[in-house]
Amino acid sequence: MFSIATRRRRPELMDQPGLDDREHARALSGLRRINVVSRTAAALWPSLARLAREQPQGAGPLRVLDIATGGGDTAVALARRAERSGLAIEIDGCDLSAQAVAIARDRAAARGSRVRFFTLDALAAPIPEGYDVLVCSLFLHHLDEDDAVLLLRRMAAAANRLVLVDDLARSRVGCWLAWIACYTLSRSRVVRYDGPVSAAAAFTPAEALDLARRAGLGGVTIRRHWPQRFLLSWCRS
Repeated sequence: MFSIATRRRRPELMDQPGLDDREHARALSGLRRINVVSRTAAALWPSLARLAREQPQGAGPLRVLDIATGGGDTAVALARRAERSGLAIEIDGCDLSAQAVAIARDRAAARGSRVRFFTLDALAAPIPEGYDVLVCSLFLHHLDEDDAVLLLRRMAAAANRLVLVDDLARSRVGCWLAWIACYTLSRSRVVRYDGPVSAAAAFTPAEALDLARRAGLGGVTIRRHWPQRFLLSWCRS
């Protein structure tokens, strides 16, 4: 479980077809609490706020798409930050799972958020045009290397200005934190199983940089942040 020399990918329960709807919903609720504690939106927000302030007058809102949004927690959190700051930022979210999209829509409506959610297979279907920023959090580690490279390449091709990828950084401390967080913050058997599995399947920042290089992304930067995560950023020149 805690060997970090190489990635160890195992099938995660959340990714299995036929997962019971109630189990799926319970798992997404557990992940929401983990996202709050992990402050995922806080790591993404400064880059979005900076771009929104740089928007030329009359250019309209900064348009952001959250890829593999899951239950929509990060997208809604970013939208709420935009509202509080008074910045013109329009945020959408997409996910392969129709049930996750339905849950995300319900959560957004309950919070009075205007985030729009839709189903999309980001590895196969065309990513809609017109987005300034493409964001992806806690999804890269679900992929094998070839698909991770493909996702980065597709995101860079579709983003008008910026790509942000936030994910787990594989480390011994990260594995322990994943185990502790999943058993403390969720009763979902899916979360308790998938969390440590995800930590073992994560890329190191150096490996993520190599993936970006293979995807043809020049000038990528990576910043580590709490808790044992990295934020990969790429700007269109």
